[in-house]
Amino acid sequence: MGDLAETPTIPLAARQLVDQQRLGFVATICKDGSPNLSPKGTVSVWDSDHLVFADLDSPGTVANLERDARVEVNVVDPVLRKGWRFKGRAEVLRGGPRLEQGLRFFERAKLRDAPKRIRSLVLVRVEKAAPLISPAYSTGRGEAEIRTEFWSRYKRLYEPRSQTRTSAVSPQEGAR
Repeated sequence: MGDLAETPTIPLAARQLVDQQRLGFVATICKDGSPNLSPKGTVSVWDSDHLVFADLDSPGTVANLERDARVEVNVVDPVLRKGWRFKGRAEVLRGGPRLEQGLRFFERAKLRDAPKRIRSLVLVRVEKAAPLISPAYSTGRGEAEIRTEFWSRYKRLYEPRSQTRTSAVSPQEGAR
């Protein structure tokens, strides 16, 4: 774990956001040099300098990280359109005491059947953490207005429009 006497790499506000959101988008580099972006629903703060996520079914992400440890993780509050980006280096844990510690961590976090489902853990040593803020704020709008706009759009997309149409809008319609 990170030395608490040092300034943490992951600021308190970032730790709080990760704890609230849990869904992060992990960017890695494929063998051919192209980018790979994969959502991970287990992104968590391990300590003041590390993030962790469980490899539940991430063979591509894990293979990329075993070949090239460079990684970026983005965690964003979709309602407020604010978040954090974390750049660093990843280590894949397949055995040993840190893997066992991580399995217990995810059991306490209520990940169902954690020891049975987790193939490995990915521990990310955060080298840089920076806030992400949507350009929507550059127009002078505040969080309350951004939040209202989100919920208005969400309702248009997901509330039934009639008794016969109860499913969500297709991605093509929602992209408008």
